[in-house]
Amino acid sequence: MWQMLVTVLLTALLPVAAAAQDNKVAVVAAENVYGDVVQQIGGAHVTVTSLISNPSQDPHLFEAAPAAARALSDAQIVIGNGADYDPWLDKLLESARKPGRVEISIAKLMGREAGDNPHLWYDPAAMPAFANALAAALAKADPAHEADYKSGLNVFLAALKPIEDKVASMRARYNGVPVTATEPVFEPMTDAIGLINRNRRFQLAMMNDTEPSAKDLAAFESDLKQHKVKALIRNAQVSEALAQRLVATAQTANVPIVGVTETLPGGKHFQDWLLSELDALDQALRGAK
Repeated sequence: MWQMLVTVLLTALLPVAAAAQDNKVAVVAAENVYGDVVQQIGGAHVTVTSLISNPSQDPHLFEAAPAAARALSDAQIVIGNGADYDPWLDKLLESARKPGRVEISIAKLMGREAGDNPHLWYDPAAMPAFANALAAALAKADPAHEADYKSGLNVFLAALKPIEDKVASMRARYNGVPVTATEPVFEPMTDAIGLINRNRRFQLAMMNDTEPSAKDLAAFESDLKQHKVKALIRNAQVSEALAQRLVATAQTANVPIVGVTETLPGGKHFQDWLLSELDALDQALRGAK
């Protein structure tokens, strides 16, 4: 009798459990760096799908699969980088408009557009702006848990404080120090630190998948061989022959090399990842000749 009653009760509760799961706010982020922030702020009240999440893949070569369109069709909140970094997302959204869905573009929040450096997560001002916009969107979609979203926002903003402190201390120490990079991925952060980013024309060519001029390549190699730069920042997700050639030149010249990525590595939160890259750059600059 009791077993039958328990079975009946459990059966009755299944639709309730399913409904509780469905009550979570469905969020799709084009890049996992933003998806991680959603999970930190939204906690148990959100389900997050990040479309770009493989740190060994070049995000510029990403092609949206049918699964991406299906995820977007159910999303209440969609987050994209913007500034022409993820143009495929705009096309998907245009073909599957949904009334009431909130679309957050980090580029729009920051007043950036196509042609500006699109690696916005490395701008220290971008994540606080995004986090505030996200918390407001979550509270609107799910007013019952507004207090939880506000709490999650405050915890996340507090977690960014060590980054703010690190940037300030590095700026005090390295303002005006010249560095270079295979691509301008980390440039928003080097600007915040006050570093001088040399060979930018070469970097832009690499980022835009065009051939750098022989003159720009020669100038880049000269900077490394003559120690006109204190570090080479390389995009670890890109393996073009020219980038590898510059890495080899830097190794021969004993110029410190710092690897950064465009995609959040697995098992790390945004703030831990960024702080680890800043620590690596700090160590490289301290040891530079």
